[in-house]
Amino acid sequence: MVKFFIAEMIGTAILVLFGCGAAVLMGAHIGMMGIALAFGLSIVAAAYGLGPITGAHLNPAVSLGAFVAGRMPVATLVNYVAAQVVGAVLGAGLVYLIASGQAGYDLATNGLAQNGYGPGYLGEYALGSALVFEFVMTFVFVTVILGVTQADSPVALAGLAIGLTLTGIHLVGINVTGVSVNPARSFGPALFVGGKAMADLWVFIVAPLAGGAVAGLVHRMGITRAA
Repeated sequence: MVKFFIAEMIGTAILVLFGCGAAVLMGAHIGMMGIALAFGLSIVAAAYGLGPITGAHLNPAVSLGAFVAGRMPVATLVNYVAAQVVGAVLGAGLVYLIASGQAGYDLATNGLAQNGYGPGYLGEYALGSALVFEFVMTFVFVTVILGVTQADSPVALAGLAIGLTLTGIHLVGINVTGVSVNPARSFGPALFVGGKAMADLWVFIVAPLAGGAVAGLVHRMGITRAA
């Protein structure tokens, strides 16, 4: 369990460091396309580097979906989620440490690529849009993960498929919520930024967990599972 914890912690830190780091450190230069690719490539890197140990969930919604689908016991779920939260905080802390070395950087103004919605946040989408987006896209993401990692799937391509799916989700939704589909990814930056980021955090916990749980249930029922 310690080995699992460390692998999930490192993997989630990589996700936040690559994805949020791209937004904070290079966003003005690479744009939303570059940020989307950074999040997707982080998953590819972690999947192939750490996947053989834990499956590289890196996301409480993914782990919950796997639990509901009957693929992991509750003790492993708790271990994974704890590691993912710690890893996300570590990753966000590293991004902040690096960003704070730039002249003119201000945490309150520039942030850490925290998720949000409503007035003053990117496309200023309403709460309803944020909830729908996060629920639906997490459902899609976890459905893809459960599908490409089942017994009859080409496992060698699973990491690439998952990474490309996350890239696509970001291409659709960065302007809506900054894209969470991952409560840990949202918690790490929000913890440092505070204020509105923490106030909005419940959306990025509730909606992704609900989407992941429904994806797991649908898979368990055999609707999205190979016969």
